Amino acid sequence: MSLLIKNGLIVSSTGRTVGDVYVEGEKIKAIGRDLDFKADEVVDASGKYVLPGVIDPHTHLEMPFMGTTAKDDYKTGTIAAACGGVTTVVDFDLQKKGESIHDCIERKKEWASGKVAVDFSLHPGITDPRPEIIEEVKDAVLEYGTPSFKIFMVYDFRVDDATMIKLLKETKKYGGLVQVHAENFYVIQYMNEILEKEGKLEPYYHAVSRPVLAEEEAIARAVKMVELTDSRIYIVHLSSGRGLYRVKEARDQGLDVFAETCPQYLLLDEERYKEPDFGGAKYVMSPPIRSKENLDELWVGLKMGDLQVVSTDHCPFDFKGGKDMFGKDDYKKIPNGAPGIETLLMLLHTEGVVKGRISLERMVDVLSTSTARMFGLKDKGEIAPGKDADIVVFDPEQKFTITQSKLHMNVDYTPYEGMEMRGMPSVVFSRGKKVAEWRNDHVEFVGEPGWGKFVKRAPFTGF
Repeated sequence: MSLLIKNGLIVSSTGRTVGDVYVEGEKIKAIGRDLDFKADEVVDASGKYVLPGVIDPHTHLEMPFMGTTAKDDYKTGTIAAACGGVTTVVDFDLQKKGESIHDCIERKKEWASGKVAVDFSLHPGITDPRPEIIEEVKDAVLEYGTPSFKIFMVYDFRVDDATMIKLLKETKKYGGLVQVHAENFYVIQYMNEILEKEGKLEPYYHAVSRPVLAEEEAIARAVKMVELTDSRIYIVHLSSGRGLYRVKEARDQGLDVFAETCPQYLLLDEERYKEPDFGGAKYVMSPPIRSKENLDELWVGLKMGDLQVVSTDHCPFDFKGGKDMFGKDDYKKIPNGAPGIETLLMLLHTEGVVKGRISLERMVDVLSTSTARMFGLKDKGEIAPGKDADIVVFDPEQKFTITQSKLHMNVDYTPYEGMEMRGMPSVVFSRGKKVAEWRNDHVEFVGEPGWGKFVKRAPFTGF
């Protein structure tokens, strides 16, 4: 199969040009003006952007958590991704007790088999860091194609500082990258005890129990471990201005400390937790959404390059029958997580580019190009000859009101209900195959579950 996309505004992380893109099979073969190729399909992209497919490097599909399981499996989650212009997903793969990294990866690959609608990879989550697991890091980086490893500084499966040091040293040797969920466990434990004694157990107090200083302290501590080992870390779902300051401070000192944020931390504030009728439970996630001043600081950090990636932390639980299953009377029992895989591109374009907070090129960088570079997706992230034909033809003027009934995520709500979007995918290609297109009043999936494949990623080579 061949594809010719004509007369679009081709956008990279460094510029834009009007031209054509020719695809043969699964790869981009040529870019230029007035390309004279015969193709099986021709798309007129006049007045539209031609963007590299979005990469979401932070999802939790089918993840068991807090007595339930994330609602999206690999089929529904990747169909939703395709409809939002996300053509590659890097999902978190939390190790079970006694499990090797290899077995952990193979287990989730089996879950995904025959289901994934777009390409995917995996980040092993190290929750049982036995000595043989630290030794297996080399194989995970160089053989399994999974060079990034998540650790938690919070929850019962958190790692201690000594383990963090060992992982940082080992990943440094082979080109691995340690990802850190940075919150101070003991600060949160202390706050939970106080709030419980005071009978403050509504959803709003989830945010109170996890103050900004818990994130800031954990980031500062993780940075010291990087300084000690001369290694590198990546802070996941950074939520606060004070946390961002610690990242920026470390980078100013020449340390390899990177960070992502998510749309919820750019767009939603803690007043959402006060919604009536248990509505605040929709926004219970960790770290929590913050005060409005934090949103502004994160936008500045995104614009100035202090944040390298925007992801979603997609981890959906139904509001009815999920969030309220155990947590009606205690915020600590509300499953942590929210949906977002399908709304990432539309939100960042509308709230970022259209409102002048970031440039179009910067949006492409933090959603595709830098993400591919950070996580070793060598064939992804750019509209360039030789790259995979993961392409979004994007209509910057198409309006859309976000409502769950027109989305594809397998969950009964969206945190962005009623928000007016400007700019939507017109047609989405995954390795040259059409997987989604705008029809009537929303984007519809037109691909095939099972089309997506597991992508081995390359070791980290610098950023």
